Amino acid sequence: MRHLRGWPPLTAVSLVTIILASSSAHAVGGGGVNGSTDDNRSISASARSRIKVTQVSGPTGGKQGTLSSVDVNWKPPPCWYEPVFTPAQLQSFSEGNGDGDVSLRQGWLGTSLWTDHFRDEKSAANYFAAPSTVAGYKDYNLGKDGYFWRGVAPRVSEVDDTSLCGRLMFWENVGVVPDVPNAPTSKTLAEYAYDKVKVPATEIEVRPEARATVNLPTWVWLDKGTFDEVKVRAELPNTGLWAETTAKPVALHLNPGTEDAETYPASGDCGIDADGSIGTPYTPGNSDKTPPCGIRYLRATDGSPYRLTASITWQITWVGSDGTGGDLPNGVFETAQDIAVQEIQSVNR
Repeated sequence: MRHLRGWPPLTAVSLVTIILASSSAHAVGGGGVNGSTDDNRSISASARSRIKVTQVSGPTGGKQGTLSSVDVNWKPPPCWYEPVFTPAQLQSFSEGNGDGDVSLRQGWLGTSLWTDHFRDEKSAANYFAAPSTVAGYKDYNLGKDGYFWRGVAPRVSEVDDTSLCGRLMFWENVGVVPDVPNAPTSKTLAEYAYDKVKVPATEIEVRPEARATVNLPTWVWLDKGTFDEVKVRAELPNTGLWAETTAKPVALHLNPGTEDAETYPASGDCGIDADGSIGTPYTPGNSDKTPPCGIRYLRATDGSPYRLTASITWQITWVGSDGTGGDLPNGVFETAQDIAVQEIQSVNR
């Protein structure tokens, strides 16, 4: 008897359909930003995305993080279809291992299910999409030029509608993106790449150093070139589809960590100049002047420092292989640092 991890022993048969739990199928893995591989087993056993993401421009070292959308209601596509097998690859897989996902939520164990449907033209049950019964194929479509497509999802648990991308693996001729709901587009790739954009941490310069002083401005700035736009390219192999998603820094927002403070400007939003700089560097003698970007604390800290947070807003745009393009919701990346504030020291003579 054969066993599937986490399931009771299979009895009497060497083939079985497994209805995949929410966490059993994955999209980010064998391809995309985690590395790419083309061996038959890794590209076919699980419903993993093969989207390849590369960084075209922007910093690659130092502390980095992903963006949070300012639009809490915006979400990237929950799932889509991708080409998985050539006829020869499907034959090798079906007559070899034969354990894997035939759709986003449906897995087949044992070679017989695969050979019955894709070699011997037998119909197969589809539990999550219409039609409920799907006609089979003859000899894996060997001799034809094209691919078998299957649904994928970055996080299957977030695909609320179980019918989405639920078709059993199906055929499409080479050079053609299937005309079905949830077929991939350039915008799909652009939105997929959104959380693959890595932006630098916001390490702001604060002067005067060491401790801020009550009622005296604290200057905040970043040197020029600190923030450059970040561009990533997402490509879906064997489709001709690609998109480039670009994040451009547009503003720094300061939160002093206490209501007993004033920010400069009053909104707390410091613009980013064309050269990537923010604010004006502090120089001795400017301690009592108003900085273009900064904070004035009105009360000293008492034991515990204030938690100063600085968040960079990034404007997100994209262009695609089909000539389309546009905007995606702005993203924000935030960092925090402790700042102690002392009373003004005076000497009586």
